[in-house]
Amino acid sequence: MTSILVVCTGNICRSPLAEQLLRSRFAAAAVRVTVRSAGTYATVGDRMTRQAEDLSLRYGGDPSGHRPQQLTAELVAGVDLVLTATREHRGETVSLHPLAARYSYTINEFARLVSGASPVEAPTIRAFLAAIAALRGQTPPPSDPRQDDIEDPYRRSQDVYDRVGLAVDAATSAIVSGFIAAGARS
Repeated sequence: MTSILVVCTGNICRSPLAEQLLRSRFAAAAVRVTVRSAGTYATVGDRMTRQAEDLSLRYGGDPSGHRPQQLTAELVAGVDLVLTATREHRGETVSLHPLAARYSYTINEFARLVSGASPVEAPTIRAFLAAIAALRGQTPPPSDPRQDDIEDPYRRSQDVYDRVGLAVDAATSAIVSGFIAAGARS
């Protein structure tokens, strides 16, 4: 089964939110993937922030049972796709496992590649991921590279959490829609 890892800093806001939304949306679309998350400086033993839990529920995720875990080279090496909250997280991921440069993207970057691509038809998820990877050099980056990042809401206002929720909702919706449009199911 194809596996996806979502990465942020503490694994208590952005990455578990994206993990939970991807998991629920893939399940609803009958796309067989596993989705996990981790943090580059995970607050192991904590739980998601209340605001992130509320966002997960608002957008159709299930925050129950989430426990932060530390990002490791083994986690990165054992997945097919890594989605990070920021470009910095992508760099940290690749530094742990250099081969991950081939299959690591920011969440926004991957959503942009999937959304901007001509219709990609792929019989398998792995074929779909290979087709998207091939687009990486052909698709221009945003004029402001920060558009590939999702800001960190930790210890910030509800307005920031709401912006992050909208950004994660939009990106995860685009990603799942891209998988469905390609016909990639297993």
